[in-house]
Amino acid sequence: MKLGIMQPYFMPYIGYFQLMKAVDKYVIYNDVNYIKGGWVARNNILIQEQKQLFIIQLQGASPNKCFNEIHILDNFKKFRKTLEMNYSKAPCFIQAMELMDKIFSFPNKRLDLFIQNSFKQILSYLNIDTELILSSDIAKDNSLKGKDKVLEISKLLDADTYYNAIGGKDLYDKKEFADNGISLRFLKTNDTLHYMQFPDIDFVPNLSIIDVLMFNSVKETNKLLDNYILE
Repeated sequence: MKLGIMQPYFMPYIGYFQLMKAVDKYVIYNDVNYIKGGWVARNNILIQEQKQLFIIQLQGASPNKCFNEIHILDNFKKFRKTLEMNYSKAPCFIQAMELMDKIFSFPNKRLDLFIQNSFKQILSYLNIDTELILSSDIAKDNSLKGKDKVLEISKLLDADTYYNAIGGKDLYDKKEFADNGISLRFLKTNDTLHYMQFPDIDFVPNLSIIDVLMFNSVKETNKLLDNYILE
């Protein structure tokens, strides 16, 4: 069984979803401390055909709180208008906006649950059946930190393979995982990944999954999600 674990991010870049599709079970790490200044509530989209940052408003965001103690304050009206103004000519705009509306209108504004629902909606739209699990629902030793907690979660869920984003290559040791009966693999988005955006601009990589969905059909998006290498 292949397992992935990541903190909840709102509309992250494609690599996050590549990891989610590649595994059988995906743990949303919601009972660890919020990272101030990270990418939890922000990412990049095309605004006037250029890469620009969007940020959603949070209530109670603090590194002294866990993700499941923070709420979303944003009503998404301004953000939705931004998407309409900048992506209305994208080929999959209508389908993507219907999906975004399902996500924006979710009634529970607790950060982890709101993001969990966004993942569920996107996976359903893409016909991906990866099981999503909140880490707070796993009976584990919460005094453990870092790799020790990851290893315990992996064992509790009977994982034999753990997938991590390539950015964790300096954090985790393959031998240590192997000594615990778990194969450690690192997933890296292929440098050749690209898709057609607006015709008069060069391809802008590493934008939010929103950009991917605006320009690609379900079939095309799934092909992009499979465009990675494992180390």
